[in-house]
Amino acid sequence: MSMDKTNINKVLALLSNSSDFDANIPTVIVIVGPTAVGKTAFAIALAQHFNTQIISADSRQCYNELAIGVAKPSTAELAAVKHHFIGTHSINEDVNAGVFEKYALDAAAQIFTSNAVAVMVGGTGLYIKSFCEGIDLMPAIDATIRNTITTNYATNGLEWLQEQVAAKDPIYWESTQEKNNPQRLMRALEMVLATGNSITSFQSSQKITRPFNILKIGLSMPREILNGRIHERVDAMMHDGLLEEVKGLLPMAHLNALQTVGYQEIFAHLRGEISLQDAVQQIKQHTRQYAKRQMTWFKKDSQINWIELNTKS
Repeated sequence: MSMDKTNINKVLALLSNSSDFDANIPTVIVIVGPTAVGKTAFAIALAQHFNTQIISADSRQCYNELAIGVAKPSTAELAAVKHHFIGTHSINEDVNAGVFEKYALDAAAQIFTSNAVAVMVGGTGLYIKSFCEGIDLMPAIDATIRNTITTNYATNGLEWLQEQVAAKDPIYWESTQEKNNPQRLMRALEMVLATGNSITSFQSSQKITRPFNILKIGLSMPREILNGRIHERVDAMMHDGLLEEVKGLLPMAHLNALQTVGYQEIFAHLRGEISLQDAVQQIKQHTRQYAKRQMTWFKKDSQINWIELNTKS
């Protein structure tokens, strides 16, 4: 029996044994896990089993201008199963967890008109949380504030960003587990600069009950195997033309959508700050660190049912 078939059977067993599920309403199967663990392939196999569609929960694959550096599903993968939230937005748009929540709920409702099961897949924990539980409404941020922060971060780096957040929003700084995550830090900084209040004051613990069942599946594998897959993926990205992709985006390097692993390091190379070899090594290192942060986030969710993948295939 193939690995996919074995693991799909595990999901089917979890579905049939979920006594708290309401059989009269549809179900979303949410596939989570760290980058490079194999979520896309597994989600496609699962969606094909149910003859249904996939909602991507990736905060970067939604951008039309990004492809190689965000490991966007291939043309063949996109043809195999219909995907939602892939290449749907421009890097000039402000896409956040609130935008995703509305988009994904609409996509799920559309899928449910013809199928009782939808598959969601991704590694952006906050997006998945917003879909499953709802998210607090955040005030709109003036574009000038956002652009100033992203420009300063691009110029001065993570240490500057950490110092700013620690000084201006100490409540958030002391409580967050995301001290090395520039996207989260920039969001906190722009919120306190725009409103004068800590981002934590806009966050509540109230959860929304959705009108569908949610089954969360986490994919994991031994750290050394995952790290090897990350290195292989980065090498493949370089082979497939990541350098050229990033060159074409250099004039837009200040945009929030591009403050991400795989782009920032090559921007630094293109500005003459580091060698290409060093940029590639940094992408590998930063991707490993990102995968570790993803696992830290997901391991806090007791509703996730974990499946261990111990093969390189």
